Amino acid sequence: MKADDIKCINIQNYSYSLPDDKIAKYPLEKRDASKLLVYKDSVIKDCVFSDLPKELPTNALLVFNNTKVIHARLHFHRESGAQIEIFCIEPNAHQDYQLAFMQKKQSTWKCLVGNAKRWKGDVLFKEIKTPLGNCVLEAHLDHRISDAFTVSFKWNHPELTFAELLYYGGILPLPPYLNRDTEENDEVRYQTIYAKQEGSVAAPTAGLHFTQTVFESLHKNGINTTEVTLHVGTGTFKPVKSETLAHHDMHEEVVVINIDTLQNILDTLNSNSPIIAVGTTSMRTLESLYWHGVMLIQQHPIFDINISQWYAYEQTETAVSASEAIQSVIDSLKAANQHTLSGVTKILIAPGYQFKMVNAIITNFHQPENTLILLIAAFVGEDWRKIYNHALSHNYRFLSYGDSSLLYKKSL
Repeated sequence: MKADDIKCINIQNYSYSLPDDKIAKYPLEKRDASKLLVYKDSVIKDCVFSDLPKELPTNALLVFNNTKVIHARLHFHRESGAQIEIFCIEPNAHQDYQLAFMQKKQSTWKCLVGNAKRWKGDVLFKEIKTPLGNCVLEAHLDHRISDAFTVSFKWNHPELTFAELLYYGGILPLPPYLNRDTEENDEVRYQTIYAKQEGSVAAPTAGLHFTQTVFESLHKNGINTTEVTLHVGTGTFKPVKSETLAHHDMHEEVVVINIDTLQNILDTLNSNSPIIAVGTTSMRTLESLYWHGVMLIQQHPIFDINISQWYAYEQTETAVSASEAIQSVIDSLKAANQHTLSGVTKILIAPGYQFKMVNAIITNFHQPENTLILLIAAFVGEDWRKIYNHALSHNYRFLSYGDSSLLYKKSL
């Protein structure tokens, strides 16, 4: 399907009624006790998530997103008493996340600002208690960029990094649809047990169900695992407000993949074993990797990943296989004597998209009329309605803290 056809998709065709009592406001006591809907060959069955290893083929490769949610929300008060919330989205000008977190004395970020009309440009101050002593954090409003702002932070403790200031002075952000404040239990439960790379403002929620017991069962059953990083931005909650996709600006997210993971993926492809994305973020990363490989084969002078919203649909029918694409990425890294590939993706996966990398996806149940439900509809076809109707009628819990599903790609 061409870009013009995708742009004509009407988002209202991907709506459904989601009662508030179906939204899971809190996690279950046990991560792997959630329900698991399995969809394969147009057949649905109900399981428990701890059964997942038995539902996967031997030699499959599960690809996890190891991003970690940061304490992105900072509360300041003006002298007038007005509260200003500064929500750190990403380092300014696509600076490397790890470098931004390790900065001392000052750091500049792209931020959302709550109660922005009350912030008149004066310097805001916040005292933060840390094990290294108290610190005063300053926030300076730089300028507006679209619906966000750049904010420069400065602090008076020379040994503290920005990561430490966020950890001790910030608040873990929960999805807005939970309509509640962050609680102590969320500090643990709104992170996957394998979270490593700080940078997300929302959890890759498909991974919240995994436990060490499930991982042990996966490995006993001959199922392989590997990790990528995609830092989840606030755009993941962004509804498609335009009538058609033509006027929707897809959110951009940072991706990072090391060469060992690329080799694991290539070995899986070469052995004709299935690749299973744990979550829509892993799916977007894998499919973006393919198109980056295509760019390299077409001899585009680009090293970092940079996949635009419509790129996949603007290509004439490509004969590049998934193995060839990933091999080209590996070759490019080796030629540059690099171990890690990074960049950004705005890939929009909507009905009509031809999947290149992924055979199945493990994912939660998503909001109506957003790009995540479009991705699911692209993957399973019109059966997405059957899947969601089944989940609603069988008391599945929806959204971030909700239940899970294992969906196999709809055969053409």
